[in-house]
Amino acid sequence: MPAKPKIYHIVHVDRIPSILANDAIWCDAEVARRSPPGTTIGMNAIKRRRLEELTLSCSPDLHVGDCVPFYFCPRSIMLYLISQANHPDLAYRGGQGPIVHLEFDLQDTISWAEQHNHRWAFTLSNAGARYFEDLCDLAQLDRIDWDAVQARDWRGCKEGKQAEFLLELSAPWQLISRIGVLSRQVYDKVAAILQAASHSPDVEIIPEWYY
Repeated sequence: MPAKPKIYHIVHVDRIPSILANDAIWCDAEVARRSPPGTTIGMNAIKRRRLEELTLSCSPDLHVGDCVPFYFCPRSIMLYLISQANHPDLAYRGGQGPIVHLEFDLQDTISWAEQHNHRWAFTLSNAGARYFEDLCDLAQLDRIDWDAVQARDWRGCKEGKQAEFLLELSAPWQLISRIGVLSRQVYDKVAAILQAASHSPDVEIIPEWYY
């Protein structure tokens, strides 16, 4: 387990202006209600299941889709599927090039959540699956399979690799500590967008976060 775990939310670069305009990343339920500009990534069938069927044992009235999802690592399995651009349930076909990683510090995010009455939980596997275990006690973070989370070859440890952190409703822009991108082209786009931002996280080209 890392001494200071980081969490990662991935978005299409063209969604950043709307995140900035709202000063927040919205959960899927709010994205569906607000229809902000920008490209939606992810699998529609799984998004629907997270919105309509799957709830948290820590908060039984809270659907997974009512939470902003994060992975505990960059270079997620979801990003791999995006990079392949051929999964039948994936409407987005633009590949991984325009996808950016928004990095948050886990402890800072939990502190913010508790100050602002946003519930949170973490899962030991994919929160879009029909079964997953969720927990809301930091003392149990060691139950995450950290070897799987950090594995670059995730054959044989796919479920553990997909552990998630879930934050109710929204995640504030000002908590983003770093933005990782694949190319100079996307770096330049992000840098241009951030010129008008009150909080401007570091932007870095990090090829090892990609496939």
